Amino acid sequence: MSLTNEILQRAHSRAEEMKLPYSGALTPEEAHTLLSTMPACKLVDVRTSAEWQFVGTPLHAVKIEWKSWPGMAANPNFMEQLKNQVDTEDALLFLCRTGGRSHEAAALAAAHGYSECYNVLEGFEGDRNDAGQRGQINGWKARGLPWSQG
Repeated sequence: MSLTNEILQRAHSRAEEMKLPYSGALTPEEAHTLLSTMPACKLVDVRTSAEWQFVGTPLHAVKIEWKSWPGMAANPNFMEQLKNQVDTEDALLFLCRTGGRSHEAAALAAAHGYSECYNVLEGFEGDRNDAGQRGQINGWKARGLPWSQG
């Protein structure tokens, strides 16, 4: 069995265990591997434009705000923007700061006919350390995966 298939099976197993309304959940490393091995795979960063600018973003991510700063109002155009930027047959890996917003985005996309939707566990910044800082314990950034600032 290929590494890609092993990762997808683990993600599907997590979906069953966690009773997720979408295809599965991935670790940041698994997400990065799928992006490298599956041509029809897109990473959708659903954080705010302020987060993209000031915290950074994974390389080659499709950026669509789930909520907007300040105030964190829901983006009423999320599905329209998603449809304009990715194909319904693409495998979509949703990512936010820690995994909450991306869970919601993956569920909505799956409910609107996207065939493969996954949440990236830990998100971009991950959990807080003892000093209350993110980006050092886990998440895309702390795991040393490709990203850029600004």
